[in-house]
Amino acid sequence: MDQSQAPVLEALAAYHANGHTAFTPPGHKQGRGADERVVRVLGADVFRADVLATGGLDDRLSSRGILEHAQRLMAEAVGADHTFFSTCGSSLSVKAAMLAVAGPHEQLAVGRDAHKSVVAGLILAGIRPLWVEPRWDPDLHLAHPPSAEAFARVLAEHPEARGALVTSPTPYGTCADLKAVAEVCHRHDRPLLVDEAWGAHLPFHPGLPAWAMDAGADVCVTSVHKMGSALEQSSVFHLQGHRIDPAVLKQREDLLGTTSPSVLVHAALDGWRRQMVQHGRALYDRALALAADVRRRVEELDGLHVHGPDDFCAPHRAFDLDPLQVIIDITGLGTSGYRAGDWLRSHHQVDLHVCDHRRISAQLTHADTPDTTARLLTALGELTEVAERLRPAPAVEVPDPRDLRLEQVMLPRDAFFGPTEQVPVSKASGRITAEMLTPYPPGIPAALPGERLDDAVVAYLRSGVLAGMLVPDAADSTLESVRVVAGE
Repeated sequence: MDQSQAPVLEALAAYHANGHTAFTPPGHKQGRGADERVVRVLGADVFRADVLATGGLDDRLSSRGILEHAQRLMAEAVGADHTFFSTCGSSLSVKAAMLAVAGPHEQLAVGRDAHKSVVAGLILAGIRPLWVEPRWDPDLHLAHPPSAEAFARVLAEHPEARGALVTSPTPYGTCADLKAVAEVCHRHDRPLLVDEAWGAHLPFHPGLPAWAMDAGADVCVTSVHKMGSALEQSSVFHLQGHRIDPAVLKQREDLLGTTSPSVLVHAALDGWRRQMVQHGRALYDRALALAADVRRRVEELDGLHVHGPDDFCAPHRAFDLDPLQVIIDITGLGTSGYRAGDWLRSHHQVDLHVCDHRRISAQLTHADTPDTTARLLTALGELTEVAERLRPAPAVEVPDPRDLRLEQVMLPRDAFFGPTEQVPVSKASGRITAEMLTPYPPGIPAALPGERLDDAVVAYLRSGVLAGMLVPDAADSTLESVRVVAGE
């Protein structure tokens, strides 16, 4: 196929050139009805490009196949058999992938370090999770993706499982041995789903970790807005092989997705694919060199340590690491990542990615330049000088990894939708949670519906909130109380 084409962008340009007058949504009618105060902030071109997908960009019957053409170009660009665009983020895409594999009360092997969107999929579908243990680092208090051997054990014990799902890369940039995990799944003739939300860039440079399709995964879900050039909510999911019917996968996406997809999002996805095909190698040559320089210079700052392969990829930890995720341990500064991240934003207008009890992280992409990284380095340098003002940070009671694993005693769906009550946090231990309790970012639930809370996890979450942790999905975000299953 001609990868210099961008069918959605070209159709949008033609729509404007042909002078269409729409008596359809969107109601702002190319921005003519938009409040001028809004236009001053968002820009007139945002409204001008916001056109109806069917009956606007394409005709009533979508006879030009504009979106389908763009999706085929994307599939060819990355070596997938089929690609589908989503304008509802990978939170939707991963649910569609799960529903294409398993249904109510069927089993799915899932890494316990899964994102909250995966847990939401379990709740909505009534899938019974078979949890696969991550590779825990008890010293750094961090979870890396599960090993192939861990998936092999679960699938051997549960031959009725419909497939497996692994998250790789994690928000910390650590990666699973996807080839080995795929081989385990395929020995059982089961599909492997990969939540590769943080890996949109991986197909486009050999210096990056291997990506899911090359490793043999059946479905890969990726958030192009995270590491690519697309807009927020941009996601694609790729399919290869025979284990999942593409028609079924498309139907599951249609079941969950919007009937009013954003042409803005589709156009940005289309343009990003062309950009990567034509310029991705050179862009990531520069990005990787820049990341190496940033890592070296941060490591020179007193009190800061940049995690690399020696920390994260030692035996029995992660298989690989994305060097564009610059994960910085700040324990040498005597404060928390929460306080450091807040200080950097308020004093230097530098917004960081993950901030936890002992780390901050800077996500670099092909869009970064020596100017943006110089600003980061200046801000970090001043942070080391003022760290004394950020002490003492409230302590977070981080338990041993074994104590972080809760017993799953009910289906997530049954606990979430069943009778519930709100109890004081002092009485929550021993009760079955009816809600997700998710430190965010990275968005991995510490407790999820159907798990029995214990003292260690309750103390971790409560002390974390007092120290600055965000738990946005709790009914009571202060965690002074917790929603639990009623009547037990």
